[in-house]
Amino acid sequence: MSLDLVVIGLGYVGLPLAREAVRGGLVVRGFDVTTSLVDALNEG
Repeated sequence: MSLDLVVIGLGYVGLPLAREAVRGGLVVRGFDVTTSLVDALNEG
């Protein structure tokens, strides 16, 4: 798998950016240090 974009910080700017990139067909990974946010995103 090829990685197209890494988003550092999944707050009010990073998360919408990552979502739009995925909708555009990019392979995206996100990074954030807030454990509760990461857990919530991983749960869907």
